[in-house]
Amino acid sequence: MTIHGRVLTAAGAPTVETPLELVEPDGDLVRVRLTASGVCHSDLHVANGEWSAPLPMVLGHEGAGVVEAVGPQVRTLRPGDHVALSWYAQCGHCRRCRSGRAWLCTGTRATSHELPDGRTSLRDAHGAPVHAFLGLGTFAEAAVVPEAAAVAVPDDVPARIAALIGCAVTTGVGAVLNTAQVRAGDSAVVVGCGGVGQSILLGLALAGAHPIIAVDLSDDRLAHARALGATHVLRGDDPDLVAHVAAITDDGADHAFEAIGRPETIEQLPSLVGRGGNAVLVGMPAEGVRASFDPFDLADAGKRVLGCNYGSSVPAVDFPRIAGLYRSGRLPLDALVGAVRPLAELDAAFGDLRDAVGLRTVLDLTK
Repeated sequence: MTIHGRVLTAAGAPTVETPLELVEPDGDLVRVRLTASGVCHSDLHVANGEWSAPLPMVLGHEGAGVVEAVGPQVRTLRPGDHVALSWYAQCGHCRRCRSGRAWLCTGTRATSHELPDGRTSLRDAHGAPVHAFLGLGTFAEAAVVPEAAAVAVPDDVPARIAALIGCAVTTGVGAVLNTAQVRAGDSAVVVGCGGVGQSILLGLALAGAHPIIAVDLSDDRLAHARALGATHVLRGDDPDLVAHVAAITDDGADHAFEAIGRPETIEQLPSLVGRGGNAVLVGMPAEGVRASFDPFDLADAGKRVLGCNYGSSVPAVDFPRIAGLYRSGRLPLDALVGAVRPLAELDAAFGDLRDAVGLRTVLDLTK
């Protein structure tokens, strides 16, 4: 079938609305009519040329929609199901998948931006392959994805919320509950209060952390952080930031989360935690970035630096759990949604993201 999507042809160039041919859903593939997509910094990394990726490409990986058709081997979905899309479709067979750690899957083709059999799901009008970012390509009208990449959510979860569950929310909440395993009463710092950082704040409030310190350079985002559960806010350019955190948390937080991906904030993270604390790297840096730590401090104080991929989450388990917490009112995810734009305004949304303006932009793909 023919669809329209926004295609990136060169790093730094605007995306172009393009007619595309979408493969039919054979085997265990699912065709999803996309209804919403978040605009994430990972998309911007590719658009800026900070991450290598095969071009041309339809970006977008934080999507939701309605199942239109399924292949004959699909067992868990049927047409009409509302789904949130997972950008890390696990193979289900490798050692990590068998041990229940789908976020570490070594057999996925998603990071090659291909379907499980190595095909691209999209082609241009001349039959040339067009890659779909992380096997999804949600900046388009529809997508064909593996069954493992489409997780059913209740129909009454709005598309804009289901889309954010597909990446930012699961990453942020999962970083708290799964990666760091924060307990009630633990103290925590969140460095970077963009979309993922805001989700971390909601996860900390859900877990009962206290105090919760938000750190950012934007006064608007710091004000919003208070509404999301932060008990204290500090500016990231404060030269006494480490001392302020130590005073608030009684000599260092139990957990510090970096949600930006910049080397200077990554390097600072261990200094924000106390003895036995966790420094959790959640933000994704550009390729080639290096950071250094004081190994004596880490060893002497028993501090841990934890990498966090996708919130250490299993989408088939965590997406429904997060959706249920939203429906119950315990995760007020509506507070994460900023501007809602049509797909034609994708490049303007990228501009907002570059300038750290506003909250998470969601594209309404029904317009």
